[in-house]
This record gives sequence, C-alpha cells and structure tokens, in this order.
Amino acid sequence: MSTTAAVMGTGSWGTAFAAALADAGTSVTMWGRRADSVAQINAGCNEDYLPGILLPEGIRASTDPQEALAGADIVVLAVPSQTLRANLSGWTLPATAAVVSLMKGVELGTTKRMSEVIMEVGGVDVERVVVVSGPNLAKEIARKQPAASVVACCDQATAERVAAACATGYFRPYFNHDVVGTELGGAVKNVVALAVGMAEGMGMGDNTKASIITRGLAETARLGVRLGADPSTFMGLAGVGDLIATCMSPLSRNRTFGENLGKGMSVAEVIEVTRQTAEGVKSCHSVLDLARNAGVEMPIAEAVTSVIDGQRTPEELVDLLMSRTRKHERI
Repeated sequence: MSTTAAVMGTGSWGTAFAAALADAGTSVTMWGRRADSVAQINAGCNEDYLPGILLPEGIRASTDPQEALAGADIVVLAVPSQTLRANLSGWTLPATAAVVSLMKGVELGTTKRMSEVIMEVGGVDVERVVVVSGPNLAKEIARKQPAASVVACCDQATAERVAAACATGYFRPYFNHDVVGTELGGAVKNVVALAVGMAEGMGMGDNTKASIITRGLAETARLGVRLGADPSTFMGLAGVGDLIATCMSPLSRNRTFGENLGKGMSVAEVIEVTRQTAEGVKSCHSVLDLARNAGVEMPIAEAVTSVIDGQRTPEELVDLLMSRTRKHERI
C-alpha cells in the first residue's frame, strides 16, 4: 500500500522535500497560499524558489488546505515558523497521520519550539510529531546531490515510517529520539550563520568564521542540555552538520543576509534587495528569550540580536565577542 503525504508550503525546502518523497514512491499533494505557485508546481516546476529544476512525477498542488490534507498518512509542515500557529488554527489534521516539522525556528512571544506548537494547536499526540533536520540546503537536494538528515521522534515506529517515505538514493535519513536537540540545533544555527555572514561581509578570514561557528555550537549545546537534549545530538547531522552547511554555503539565506549586513546594509535594505527575510532575523529574538528564561548565557545570539535591532554595528559585534572575559573553553 502506497504512502500519501501532504506538504503544507511551497517554499524551497518544502518543495525539495516533496521531491524526495515523490522520488521515494510517496504520493504527494502540496498546499500553497498563492495560486501562481500552485500552478507552477502542477506544471512540474517551482520557478519562484527552485528555478530551472524539474520536479518528479507524483506531485500535485492545491490552494485548498483541506484538499491537500485529505487522507494523508504523513503531513509535512513547511511554512515560516512564525506563521505556524495561525495556519494550524485553520486546518484540520488527519487523526492518525505523522506530522513532520521542517521548520527551524522558535516562536516569538511564547518561545515554544515548533513541535510544541504542533501539539498545542494541532492537538497532535507526541508520538506522532516528527522533526526533520540536518545539512539540507534545498537547492542541492532538489538537484539530487547526496545529503543526509535526522528524522527525530520519540516513537521509533513513526520515525521509521517517515524515513521510509523519503529515503532515496540521494537523501539518507537517520533516526533520532532527541526532538528537543534536533529542533534547537536547527533554530540556533540560523542565528550563528548571521554572525558568520557578517564576518564574511567585513572581509574577515576563515579563522574568524571557524571561531564563531565553534563557539556558536557551544552556545547551542549549552541551551540544549539545559532544556533536556542529548549532548551527542549537537555532534551529529542536526547539530554541527547543519551548522557548517548554513554558515559556510552561499546558498544559505541566513549567511547571505548576514554578509549583506557586514557590507554595511541595514536590515530593511537587505530585505528590499533579497525580497525575503532569513529565518534567523526573527528567531534571534525568541532564541535569546528562550536562553534568558533558561538561565543560559549566549553571547553570540545576544550580539546578533543587537545588530538586527540596530543597537550595534557588525564591527561592534566582533569587538564585543573578542573583548569578553577570558575563560576556560567548555561546551
């Protein structure tokens, strides 16, 4: 019996994951808010987000969310993280479907992870909530370049079901029970990538960027462990793997956004030029709030947030981090 999936969202990562599902033999219906995006997908492409890439057969799209959700064995949520609550409030999810989060953010105001919002608003049991995260640059996966990812769920059978539905010759899923660590790795790395991008934009070298990445990983791990995550998660695909890809690739929206800030552009100017907001620009505030609530020090996240809010310049961010009190290196 074939598996049926609903992919809610027609952005680059949602579309690339839908393609992996279809290539794995899963029947996919996508939901999109805009009729023109839906028309493109039904024509076999998504020129707005993945230009020049043909989508596999087995994918169709609709502007009606309930049409996309009807009869789905797996529901994949690929909307912007700050819109998840509002979207879920208007949808009726299938009662037995595995609900997969592709989102990498923390909700503003509540500081809730996406899995927590899914359970609260969607009424989904914890055993059906799955998080997929890792070094997953959408354009590379859409081009069928080999990549691995983590499928995290507290229920092994659900994780295996989702992994089987998306495993292809170019996309390899691994299992993980650590939903908390997997989600936090995906959210915090966007903030660290903004800092790395700023360093790149200011013309700084690999030593600087490697230092930010390494200390950013330490911040992420500290927060994760305080919130109950498995420390080993941050040494894997959802931790250091995703962090490296997002911080170092020119395909990363967060790194590119930070690079433009480092070149002297304002947040508003970068948004105007790129016509999109990187996830970390919003999530830096909620990540920092989450850390403060947990009593965890995160100097990189704090410095990035101050730049986004116009309180500091990228140059001041570097000076701030370099002038901190010397201490023993620890994760």
